[in-house]
Amino acid sequence: MTTEDRRDRSISTLPDGLWTQPTPSVPVDLGDDPVRRQVVPAAMRYNYSPGLASTRFLRGLAEKRFLGERCPETGEVYIPPRGVSPVSGLPTTEQVEVGPKATITSFCVVHIGFGVNAPPTPFVSALFLPDGAAVSLYGTMGEVPHDEVRIGMRVEPVWVDDDQLTESMENIRYWRPIDEPDVPAEQLKGHM
Repeated sequence: MTTEDRRDRSISTLPDGLWTQPTPSVPVDLGDDPVRRQVVPAAMRYNYSPGLASTRFLRGLAEKRFLGERCPETGEVYIPPRGVSPVSGLPTTEQVEVGPKATITSFCVVHIGFGVNAPPTPFVSALFLPDGAAVSLYGTMGEVPHDEVRIGMRVEPVWVDDDQLTESMENIRYWRPIDEPDVPAEQLKGHM
């Protein structure tokens, strides 16, 4: 390949037909008012087989516990576990309970509601780093005004009632602040 072949080329220099749309074979009359938006309900249903490591994590959630697995090389605990360290590629065989207290590593204020179960807007969506874990969990904040949430804030999960517990992240209704000092942002590097 020559230097000339490797240079950027505008679309106009590409072979004919490469970026063109075919001419419709049936005449189309769009009228004076073309369709601008169409609402089409869509859904996807699937079966998920979580495997052994994720099954232990999900069963832990049914007991209001966060169960991760430790990387044998780095010592970091990954949650939810996948049975293999994402860093070393080695099997993770040591189960470790982390949390339930956590630290906010990142967040955003959501102003547009979505879905039937979304909290009233504005609300805070955040990443929560359970004590002892190397990876944050996703969730929403409660019991605090959105403009008082901050990175480093210490929190705890608010669980559904015991009779509603299942093997699901939906066992956590939301996270709420606790009366502990914030974690300095410097200590959260690599987790944000």
